[in-house]
Amino acid sequence: MIKVLGIPFDSNSSFLRGPYLAPPRIRLMATEGSANNYTEEGVEIIAGRDYQDLGDLSFSSQNSQRAYQQIKTAVSEAIADGSKLLSLGGDHSIAYPVIEAHALKHGPLHVLQLDAHGDLYENFEGNPYSHASPFARLLEKGLVNSLTQVGIRSLTQHQREQAAKYKVNIIEMKDFTMDFISALEGPLYISLDIDVLDPAFAPGISHYEPGGMSSRQLLDILLAIKLPIIGADLVEYNPIRDHHDMTAMVAFKLMKELIAKMA
Repeated sequence: MIKVLGIPFDSNSSFLRGPYLAPPRIRLMATEGSANNYTEEGVEIIAGRDYQDLGDLSFSSQNSQRAYQQIKTAVSEAIADGSKLLSLGGDHSIAYPVIEAHALKHGPLHVLQLDAHGDLYENFEGNPYSHASPFARLLEKGLVNSLTQVGIRSLTQHQREQAAKYKVNIIEMKDFTMDFISALEGPLYISLDIDVLDPAFAPGISHYEPGGMSSRQLLDILLAIKLPIIGADLVEYNPIRDHHDMTAMVAFKLMKELIAKMA
């Protein structure tokens, strides 16, 4: 069983709010967007038949620690029966509790992070739950067997030191090739920050990082992965900055492709 869970939480964003609005906007593209329900490989993806939509979590508090616990509990319950889960953020901080819940179920994971940013800060602006730090938290807990980051184009010296410390495999966008795919190990978890795309392809994001990949390159990566995928998240879409639902449509297409891959 494939499940989809909306996690509309962005209180750990360091620049702009807005990703908390993303899950319902992405879903809306199934009925109000300009595309159909088919993937690029010809698989039709329909809610209720091909996946179970669990709706969105409701957060009574914006406290980061409480949200972390709530998300981890909800994800643990969703995958307890062996289901695979696609989590719709929210900012990238949700990856910390989401991936931790998967690791507690399956053991330490192999993770593919598609992102403009390393998200490896030890403690960004005094917030250990920041969306700039989820992978530092996961790595320091030993929850990740291997982390491959692709599309990165904003590494600071601190993040390079963190990457060396935890033996993170980074394919910066300036060095991008598809060669990394053959080295991926499974079972695989995919964490997809939509700002991996150049802002020209995804204007509805909080952090504009020019020089990113095209939608075609990102789709080709997903299509080329042949390993079993145990879970995924799609994060950092910010509807407030979108234009004519351009990014919502990209996110909806990515949602379909990820569901098909997990199935």
